[in-house]
Amino acid sequence: MSDLLFPLSTLAATAPDIPAARLSALPPATRLVFRGREAAIGPAGIAFGAELPRQACRFKRSGDRLAAWLGPDEWLLLAEDADPAALIAEIEPAVFGLPHALADVSSRSLGIALEGPRAAYVLNQGCPLDLSETAFPVGMVTRTVFAKAEIVLLREAPERFRLDVWRSFAPYVWGLLEEARRELA
Repeated sequence: MSDLLFPLSTLAATAPDIPAARLSALPPATRLVFRGREAAIGPAGIAFGAELPRQACRFKRSGDRLAAWLGPDEWLLLAEDADPAALIAEIEPAVFGLPHALADVSSRSLGIALEGPRAAYVLNQGCPLDLSETAFPVGMVTRTVFAKAEIVLLREAPERFRLDVWRSFAPYVWGLLEEARRELA
């Protein structure tokens, strides 16, 4: 994939392996933003293939599908290896006639994974949240900032975080994560 379409490819290829906090670019994924009222939430989740969580700041995963609660009536739907048009065609009939909005934002963001025993420490170099497992447990998601960039942050495992960052900010965030990891090398 070209650097224009996937600007992290060159950076990821040259990233040093630092086991305490491994950094990797995640493959492209379909990203949809779903907004809906109560009646549309259940059918949308069934059609998408992953339940839309009702608990604030949580995500649910089913296979290669992930639904992340971003607000009282807003979810980020992530699907690996899915065609956005086909995915929309699966969801729209299930919520037809119900108040909702469904938008393809796949080109907007890129995914970055940070994992290892010092991953939370590295993230805290630019993110003001308490990333202890008590305050930010596995299954939690939130919009936040990393330095001056807005990100969506998910904790996928005790030592694994996923950052969803706008494409234009991805090299900036990557560079800051690399800088924060240097002392661990």
